[in-house]
Amino acid sequence: MMNYRVLIADDHPLARRAIRTLIDGEDGFEWIGEACSGDEAVELCGRLLPDLVLMDIQMPGMSGLEATKRIKQQYPHIRIVMLTVSDDVADLFTAVRHGAQGYLLKNMDPDDWIAYLRGLLDENSEISRGMADRLFHSFRSAGESAASDIGPGVLSQRECEILSCVASGQSNRQIAETLVITENTVKNHIKNILSKLSLDNRVQLTAYAVRHGLTQIGQKQGGK
Repeated sequence: MMNYRVLIADDHPLARRAIRTLIDGEDGFEWIGEACSGDEAVELCGRLLPDLVLMDIQMPGMSGLEATKRIKQQYPHIRIVMLTVSDDVADLFTAVRHGAQGYLLKNMDPDDWIAYLRGLLDENSEISRGMADRLFHSFRSAGESAASDIGPGVLSQRECEILSCVASGQSNRQIAETLVITENTVKNHIKNILSKLSLDNRVQLTAYAVRHGLTQIGQKQGGK
């Protein structure tokens, strides 16, 4: 299990303390610092180089969304998960476009919170179907400017098959078993798909797939 060095960014001291207590009690997570604003989060990322930032969306001054954009531009390897009190698809849409791996609701049960966080960070775990559904609706409402402007025609048939599997929540191992190929081949295909579409992560791939009707989610919802 990878040990994630975690930076917490939230303007409320009690919220930061609660998150730190939760993180400190879990294997695989190491708290390394706190930021009370978006500006401080960007500065600390340059100084501490965390593996993961838990970023509150609403903060005074620079918002968590703007901070996410700047961090991903400067340190694309840093993973960012947004923290919010509501599952507003507009905020999720913006966060994903800026490179965030996903989001967590602050009012989730602590056990579910950690399990969901591990799922978002583990490339071999299932992506939340609820997240994919909300992404689909957000991209439909946002129009053609959403996500990547590159059409799916740049992908091979095999890459389209793998993209569909990713968006349906399959792990690399499950994709390999479904298509009768090796996991390394799956990883290479996903890397190539991300490069061709100028996307950063599996969450963005899911958003792209549902927007272009390349998954059962998109086909099902689009037919309504």
